[in-house]
Amino acid sequence: MKRLAVLFMCGAMLFSMAGCSGSGSTEASKGGQAQADSDLKYIKDKGSLVVGITDFEPMDYKKDGDWIGFDADLAKAFAEKIGVKCEFVEIDWDSKIMELDGKTIDCVWNGMTLTDEVKSSMSCSNPYLDNAQIVVAKKDTDTSDLSKLTFAVESGSAGDKAAQEKSYQTVQVKDQATALMEVEAGTSDAAIIDALMAGAMIGEGTSYEDLVTGESLTSEQYGVGFRKNSDVTAELNSFLKECDGNGKLSELAATYKVDKALIKQ
Repeated sequence: MKRLAVLFMCGAMLFSMAGCSGSGSTEASKGGQAQADSDLKYIKDKGSLVVGITDFEPMDYKKDGDWIGFDADLAKAFAEKIGVKCEFVEIDWDSKIMELDGKTIDCVWNGMTLTDEVKSSMSCSNPYLDNAQIVVAKKDTDTSDLSKLTFAVESGSAGDKAAQEKSYQTVQVKDQATALMEVEAGTSDAAIIDALMAGAMIGEGTSYEDLVTGESLTSEQYGVGFRKNSDVTAELNSFLKECDGNGKLSELAATYKVDKALIKQ
């Protein structure tokens, strides 16, 4: 009987040790998975923050071969903060979610409207600028009945959505800069673009002096989009709050004349 008892106890101890070993492996595995899932670590390991953009003054646009703008400058500062270089990649706006999920870019930082689709498909930062979708046309265009006009809109944009909701006839183009060119060339009656872009690109002293703004169709807010569950989002929110507190956000907004649209962090 004593021998059986000893054997039973030894077996129980071995079973207990095996159970502890299995638990430890599981915890280690979970820890390794959490580390592997860190988007911030992934970006830091490769040494670059790849930012998906379109040509969109005053947010992201080229000057002397370099990307500048409110969003571009802010993205560069954030990349420096987390210790990586900033790279800009022009994307098809309609494919931004696919580009993000496929890791060809790390974020969408381009005056992106926080629509329901965007918020359900990305991990989004806190909003940082107010905006609206606004009608732009030539001075002599009759805009009294918008349903009679053909609008140039960036495919997949908030302007595109606003036009669809009102059943307006549209011409799909690659970006908002092209939409303005369509109106200037007379191939579209009008365009629906971001109010912040309209403020920077049309009117006296700009390249589009013969264009004017018309009706605002929506009100909205801008945010930055990362991959779902990305830990970079919280890092950016903290950075935006820091820049708001030390005045750098206001200074940058004033540089690109979007200070009136700035949202307190």
